[in-house]
Amino acid sequence: MRKRILLLEDEQAIADTLLYALQSEGFEVRHVGLAREALSAFEQAPPDLAILDVGVPDGNGFDVCRAIRKTSELPIVFLTARHEEIDRVLGLELGADDYVVKPFSPREVCARVRAILRRSAGGGAPAAVPAPTPVAPGLLTLDEKAQRIACEGELLALTRYEFLLLATLLRRPQRIFSRTELMDLVWGGAPHTSDRTVDAHIKLLRAKLRERGLVAEVIQTHRHMGYSLRLP
Repeated sequence: MRKRILLLEDEQAIADTLLYALQSEGFEVRHVGLAREALSAFEQAPPDLAILDVGVPDGNGFDVCRAIRKTSELPIVFLTARHEEIDRVLGLELGADDYVVKPFSPREVCARVRAILRRSAGGGAPAAVPAPTPVAPGLLTLDEKAQRIACEGELLALTRYEFLLLATLLRRPQRIFSRTELMDLVWGGAPHTSDRTVDAHIKLLRAKLRERGLVAEVIQTHRHMGYSLRLP
């Protein structure tokens, strides 16, 4: 079955280029030019991935992403003409899987879409282990095969990159990972992502762990060095 892509892009020339490239790769693409049309299309027939332009006439892709994230972990890629790093960090904090700055190569966008869909299907996950591994007894449990992490027996609601980041730290507790190492291990397929992305995702993970009652910082910051997982 062909994967369905929702494309929100108000510039017709750019949309036509992406439509041709994605359809040539075998994807089924629904193109809309307004934020409200994107949300309507998502509700009518949820796609396998959404490509959202940040700036559209009736709003922006960030608002569409926020609305989608209320009910879905749908893979999302942002398109934007903006070069400010704060916009990329905001997009990633909202749960986007990737961020492409215009002008871009349609082939690059297709490659990123394929990579994200492979990861979402489990193709980009680390090798599975026979059973869930309790990393910190009574605290965090990593299930490689199911790509899930539980906190005191309750599954954490993590985005794809949040899972990959926390799983990387969990596999080597107390080891300090530099930002560069984490970028290579977690965001290897997103070369235009900056190391600020690591900090943004660490912040989000800490917030989710605090929501589960973990007052002490499980993820430790080592100044000028990186991050590590602290065991009890």
